[in-house]
Amino acid sequence: METIKETKQLRKERIGGFWIWVVLSVIFRILLICFPQSLNLSSRPEISTPLSSLRRLAEGYWLKQSAMSPYAGSMYHGSPLLLSLLGPLTVKRIEGLPNHALCSLLFVIADIFSAMLIRATGWKLQMAYRQSLKSLNICSTVESSDILPLGDIAALVYLWNPFTVVACVGLSTSPLENLLILLTLYGACTRIVPLAAFGWVMATHFSLYPAILVIPVILLLGYGPDAPPRKLFIEKGHNQNFSWRPVILFLFWSSMWSLYVLVLCSISLKQHSSLSEMFQRTYGFILTMEDMSPNIGVLWYFFAEVFDFFRNFFLIVFHVNILFMILPLAIRLNHRPCFLAFIYIAISSMLKSYPSYGDSALYLGLLGLFLEELADMQFSFFIFCCYVGIPLLSPVMHNLWIWRGTGNANFYFATGIAYTCLQIILVVESVSAMLKHDRKVRKLSGMKLQEGKSVLGTS
Repeated sequence: METIKETKQLRKERIGGFWIWVVLSVIFRILLICFPQSLNLSSRPEISTPLSSLRRLAEGYWLKQSAMSPYAGSMYHGSPLLLSLLGPLTVKRIEGLPNHALCSLLFVIADIFSAMLIRATGWKLQMAYRQSLKSLNICSTVESSDILPLGDIAALVYLWNPFTVVACVGLSTSPLENLLILLTLYGACTRIVPLAAFGWVMATHFSLYPAILVIPVILLLGYGPDAPPRKLFIEKGHNQNFSWRPVILFLFWSSMWSLYVLVLCSISLKQHSSLSEMFQRTYGFILTMEDMSPNIGVLWYFFAEVFDFFRNFFLIVFHVNILFMILPLAIRLNHRPCFLAFIYIAISSMLKSYPSYGDSALYLGLLGLFLEELADMQFSFFIFCCYVGIPLLSPVMHNLWIWRGTGNANFYFATGIAYTCLQIILVVESVSAMLKHDRKVRKLSGMKLQEGKSVLGTS
């Protein structure tokens, strides 16, 4: 009884400590919002891209209010729904706070909701994985979960990640996109199909790349959350059949939400533009890479140097490169759909046309959900140091190139190459560590099976 009481008391203390850190993260963001001019984060190319910049959105809203198409010129390339949601907030102002303070507060709320979704998803994954291991008579690998709830760790990692903070304070729309993606994963894990479909449709509508998450979502709805390899359950006599009903419902709700979004967009663009122009200036802009503004990726420099004759060819190569990785990873990691979603998000953040730190904040937060499985990951200290050093080096190189004139584009491009290589190492080592963990579970299951057979033989 005393042990149970001590355990409950320890859990209450940890829950209280978790909420204290959440409140502190909110206070920290609000303090940074009050001093935006000294930070000047909204002008950083690592934070604001042509697709996520709130300044460009304010320009599009001004054009719309002037009875012009929001896509006139070359400033705005986002969704018209974002104009209706955030446009009025860019005009209103709170006394004592700087411009766009309302948008910043909305992004703070989005970060809090995202952290809560990560926490709830982590709890669901932990419980499902624990039940799977118990059915295989393997309990030793989940004992540490009671001490450190992975959902709480992942939520705090997301909230206190410097990438998340600067994306929130730097007037980037990335927090809203991350919220929609996390809404998709949470809805799929809990099998709330309309919610998962809504998050996936809206996330795809805003930035196109989340469309590849349809595969992890279908696996989550069909098989359930992450579990050990299915061969182990077949050996134990537990068949895991694929459930088609939630998948069909997901496709139905996705169609309905897509139609609803198109109707809202057509209403928003009425008398100013059309859906065909919207697709051309949003999805077409992403695929053709018309804007060569510097960012933390590598594509801007490559296409600024490539000959126009080869431009279309390399556009196809770089975009199809993401699609080439989808099927092999889905075949190998089909029993871990949430981890597969994490890998897909990391790959798209690395190879997308206009990446930002807000994209990295999402997959780094999801990484906290798999700390137990990735405990044996190699080069973890090296990866951590690079994630600290490269973002600090990037502004220095940008300053030497743009403002001081003592460097050139290669200085800044070198940090982009280093950051891309760092993400490649993270993806490769994460997949390797997860497969190593699966082999460990398979070995433990085989030992338990042999012990059971030996007991039956002696009896």
